[in-house]
Parts: sequence; C-alpha cells; structure tokens
Amino acid sequence: MLANLFEFRNNPSLPPSARMPDFLQRRMDEFYVDRMQGLWGGKHIMHGVQPSNSAIQLMSNDYLSLVNHPQILQAQIAALQNASNEVVMSGVFMHGENPVSAFEQRMATFCGYQAGILSQSGYAANVGLIQALAEKNVPVYIDMHAHASLWEGVMSAGATPHAFRHNDPEHLDRQMRQYGQGVLCVDSVYSTLGSIAPLEDLVDVAEKYDSLIIVDESHSLGTHGVHGEGLVRQLGLHERVHFVTASLAKAFAARAGIVLCSERFKEYFRCTARPAIFSSSLLNHEVAALDKTLDIIQADDWRRDKLFHNARFLRQQLSDLGYNVRCSQSQIIPIEAGVEQDTLVLREKMEEQGVFGAVFCAPATPKKRSLVRLSVNAALTVPQMLEIVRVMGVIRDDVGMWRWPSTVKGGAQAPARAVLANW
Repeated sequence: MLANLFEFRNNPSLPPSARMPDFLQRRMDEFYVDRMQGLWGGKHIMHGVQPSNSAIQLMSNDYLSLVNHPQILQAQIAALQNASNEVVMSGVFMHGENPVSAFEQRMATFCGYQAGILSQSGYAANVGLIQALAEKNVPVYIDMHAHASLWEGVMSAGATPHAFRHNDPEHLDRQMRQYGQGVLCVDSVYSTLGSIAPLEDLVDVAEKYDSLIIVDESHSLGTHGVHGEGLVRQLGLHERVHFVTASLAKAFAARAGIVLCSERFKEYFRCTARPAIFSSSLLNHEVAALDKTLDIIQADDWRRDKLFHNARFLRQQLSDLGYNVRCSQSQIIPIEAGVEQDTLVLREKMEEQGVFGAVFCAPATPKKRSLVRLSVNAALTVPQMLEIVRVMGVIRDDVGMWRWPSTVKGGAQAPARAVLANW
C-alpha cells in the first residue's frame, strides 16, 4: 500500500489536480509514513477484519438497540409514501406548522425546556451554539475530555479556552475565579472514558460566577432519566442549565443533533449560528423516524434497565480480570492499552476471537492513551456477555495487559499461571 502511495506521489505524469504541494505532502507523510508505517507497521489501527454474522459487535452507539425497529421503519415508509411538495431548505426559513417544529417542541417538553432546535448532527449543534454564545476574549471553561465538537466551537467562535481537569469542580472554580464570567462546556457522559460529570457541583460553580452552562447529553439522552430524558432533567437541573445539546446518533439511532434552550434564544440561534444558516433542515421522513423513536424510548423502560444491567455486569467482570475500567460509570467501557502499537495488538486479538470494539486514538484521545471502546447495548444476551468475558480473559497475557500503564495505575497484579490456565 505504501509503495503504491510513493509511486503515485512521484509520478511526473500525474495531472495537476493530483499533485500535492510540499506543505500538504509533509502533513500527509506524517500520517502515511510516520504514523501508519512507523507506529502501525503498515496496517490501519481502525480497520481490521470484517465481523461475521456471529461476531459480537460493541462498536455501535445504538445503546437501546433500536436500529431497524419495525415501528421506526414503518414511520419512515409512511412519511415517504405520503410526501408531497416537500421543500429542501435551511431551517432559518421554516415557520408555521411543520414536522420539524413539532418534533423540536416535543423534545423540548420531554427534557424540560421551552424550545428545541434540530440540526444535522451533534457536532453541528455544538459548533453552532458556541459560535452564537462566545466571541473573542470571552472565556470558555471546558473539561479536558470534552467532546471535540465543543473544542471546535470554541475555536470557531474565536473565544478563549480555559481547560480544567476532568470532572474537577475545584479546579474549575480556580479557573473562573481568575478569568471571570464566561461559558462552561461539559459532557454529561464522556464518550471515551464512560465517566459521568458531577453536574450538580459544576453547575454550582458556574452559577457562582454568573456563567452560561452547556451540557452535551449525547451519551445520556435516551439512556438516563426516568424515561430517557437525560441526566440534566433527572437531576432537576433543567431550570439551571442554559443549554443542552445532543447527538441523536446514539440512543436515538438516527443522524441528527439538537439544541435545547429558551424560546427567546431559538430564533437568535437560527439566524446567527453558521451551521444552522448554511445547512438544510432534516427531511420529513427523518423527523418521522425520530418522532417514533421518542415514543419507544419513553415507553420501553426495560431497554434502559437491560442496558445498565449489562454494563454493570461487564464492568465488574472485566475489573475482576485485571482490566482498569474504574473510570467507567456508564454503558461505555474503555479498555486502555496506552500506546497505539499496543492498541493495535489488542484490537487484532479481540477480533481473532470474534469480539469487535471501536479503536479510539489521537486526536480522540491523548497520544499515549489510546483504547478500544466497548459500547454496551440492551440486546446483548447472557451467552454473549459470558463470551466477551472469556475472550478478554484468554487474551490478556497475549496483549500485555499486565504491563499497560492503565493496569499498573489501577494496581492490578498478575495472578499465578495456574489461575490463568482456567481460561
């Protein structure tokens, strides 16, 4: 593969559109030569074998196992069959009664807010929101592990970022005391660690300095709360948190994002945030699927119960095997191998045994803290979970788990060979 790349690069007969200037070639070489060839040995860290039909797949964010739900599919089909004169346009032009506005209001009411704004993705929601809130010299206080879209929003707005240590309200307080009123950005459930933010303590600090609060609920909307309303509503913070954002590509198993806010803010956002102005709104069949999904999320409490049961079981079993999963408090369980070479080995050994997770490495994680993320779902069966535990026990010596920095930090000790032989 790399030989072909070099041949392509040095071919003088290439058309001008295929030739790369030195500044781009240098950056591409950092990926193809330094990283792919040097660190990954010519392989791709995220591209392994294709899972078979019998493989256990823990890559999907479909936590409640709603993909291909027959009622959701039928809602989409009905909307497509009954479509007439649908206009494809930016949401800024939408007014009056329409499916988008109706679903936005339904989601807002569900989560305890006055208004909602659908967007094309959770990424677009976060970038657009921070663009609409902050500007140069406005301090934005952001958890070190906050989602990349929140960081992108800060850069896009030209605001001043002030990172604080993960889930550390005291460090946040010191930062706010030094730099003053601004915007606080946190995730409710962190997508790589599976940790849960101490939202009540963080909100107390932000209110102390009269700061705006954004909580990204991408990994808790639908999964947390009495009927899936999210952690902000569950904790009674919806009247104190100014903005909730979320990707609807997780528990809602769709392709959209949402901002929950006040009614007065909604029109300002739609006419100010560039992702809102310059992107088309969702189509009616997409909204119909989301609307039916919300029905199921509200009604099927058993899905959340099963999800949390599965997550607790796997966390405990993996911890008993020596894996350091203590940071996880949710359906996201990270297996942190550390350097990318070790994560590549981990992924390959898991896939050889029929268990597939998602690799997270830089820029999604710090360079030496790459991991394989296990995304638990409600459809996992007891035999499947026992097989996951068996596989992770079988491979832990082969992948060098006992020497991983995360394992050493967690204090786990390698057991006697006789114990390992039981696996």
